[in-house]
Amino acid sequence: MNKIKILYLGFFAALVMFSTSCQKDLEVGNPNSPTLGGNVTEEGGLTKLAQGGIYLNGLSYGDGWLGDSYFSLPRGYHEEMGDIIGGGEGSNNQITTIPSPEWIKLNGSASTAATTLTNPSPNPAIIRAYNSRAATAQGNNALMYEWMNMYAMQQACNNVIAIADKVTYTGDKATKIATVKAWSYFWKGWAYAQIGTMYIAGIITDTAGQTSNTYVSHDAIIARSNYYYDLAATTLGSASNTADYTAVLGKLIPESSQVGNGQLMTKDMWVRNINTLKARNILLNKMSTFVNGVAGVTISKNAFTGVMTTADWNTILTLTSNGVKSSDYVLTGRTSDVNNWFGVGGGTASALATNKASSGTFKISERFVQDFATGDKRKESNFKLGYQFTQGLSFGTRWSLNPNWQTTDLPGGGTIAGVYSYGTKNVGQYELIIAASYEENAMMQAEANIQLGNIATGLSYIDAVRTYQGAGLTAATATTKTDALTLLTKERRVALAFRGLSFYDARRWGWTYPVANGGGRYGCTVFDVKEVVWTNAIMNYNYMDYWDVPGDEFELNAPSAASAPIKNPNF
Repeated sequence: MNKIKILYLGFFAALVMFSTSCQKDLEVGNPNSPTLGGNVTEEGGLTKLAQGGIYLNGLSYGDGWLGDSYFSLPRGYHEEMGDIIGGGEGSNNQITTIPSPEWIKLNGSASTAATTLTNPSPNPAIIRAYNSRAATAQGNNALMYEWMNMYAMQQACNNVIAIADKVTYTGDKATKIATVKAWSYFWKGWAYAQIGTMYIAGIITDTAGQTSNTYVSHDAIIARSNYYYDLAATTLGSASNTADYTAVLGKLIPESSQVGNGQLMTKDMWVRNINTLKARNILLNKMSTFVNGVAGVTISKNAFTGVMTTADWNTILTLTSNGVKSSDYVLTGRTSDVNNWFGVGGGTASALATNKASSGTFKISERFVQDFATGDKRKESNFKLGYQFTQGLSFGTRWSLNPNWQTTDLPGGGTIAGVYSYGTKNVGQYELIIAASYEENAMMQAEANIQLGNIATGLSYIDAVRTYQGAGLTAATATTKTDALTLLTKERRVALAFRGLSFYDARRWGWTYPVANGGGRYGCTVFDVKEVVWTNAIMNYNYMDYWDVPGDEFELNAPSAASAPIKNPNF
């Protein structure tokens, strides 16, 4: 394991340069002690700095404990608590304990104690027990990784913005400055969104080399995210020279990722990506409960500050109507043989789950597989019975993701041509979705329409996503809002797995909260340690909804008197 240096945020300005060309191009001085004025003086150095600040500082630095990027461990926690995957035999980085529910009633009866499996150390207790710098040094503090990545990204973007006007350029200077700044503003918006959607509070840090000890609420962080998304969109308006815009963007995105859906976005495509992410900020940070087939259930003791209203759903429809289209390009990641910023075998939660269930780091959840409709080719192509695994409280599974039957001659390494691939360890074939996507945009359109009573329209978007991913299913049917929401929740979990959304969906639907508080998930499939399949279990997850601020931050950067609470008051 790699030893992670824990640095006070105010000093966390180490900039690691990255280029898709050869290493001899990286002539920007000592990356751990940058003198930006002397080292970055022209546009070539600036674009290297801007690219490295995202893909290495933001999405790779410090992620060597389990896997090798932000998309392995931090995103892995999201998918674990969303019950898409589970942990393995050990508990490195708490990957086994973080997703363990407080209890499971195997037969679905709330009154039958004999079939209850109980966890003595549920999620909130684990989070609090290991939220310290000392625990982080041992790789046990799950709260640190996402915080570290996103604030490293913030500082890198701040440095780029600070010098963008000062370096020399060829061609259309205004267009190139606008493109670089829009890039930095966009990623600041994205990083703030990750913090505000995950943590109870955060810090607004928008000046190079500076931080603050005034912690603000997660809603204030989301507002700052939207501010930077809007600033990115308006700044793109100044990039009037299409050729120079495209040339600069081509330097900012790693060359290996500029394939498939990751090709260079036009300005209009980029704005549509931003609109989708702004809609996401609304959807994931307000409750829209659907527990045991009942919409609008009240969840006591939650850290949300509101529920979705008719106005919110209409705002989502407005944003997504000009959101990512099926023909648009988005931000993706691809593995490559050289100069790669994440590994083919451990760079994503998907890669860490692409194994036999009996041996993989992550395991495919029975609750994920149960959400596929009968005859769905995505299930047939990606998941196979066999190599089963049983251990601990809940995480038995009969399912494996592409362990031995991968091929290199089919798209994505799948076994059925034209069907979406959830995972492959073939170099360059798995398409990592980093931010927005067409499927997410369409699923938000589906949910908003169903919630507003436009059931047929909502189902048409579900059908569109299924067609896009090659599911091979007949048209979705539902006559009631309950039936439509049941379809919606299943399809959203299936279509958007491994994209960092699963926990947030389960949270806003009320599933991650205790049954006693109105939450829980019902009708679940469980494969227990005795290798018995239960099909009507109740999952009482009791997960902390918004995480506490990591001890790595507040132990060195004590909150001011004006700060919002840095610990979730409901747990």
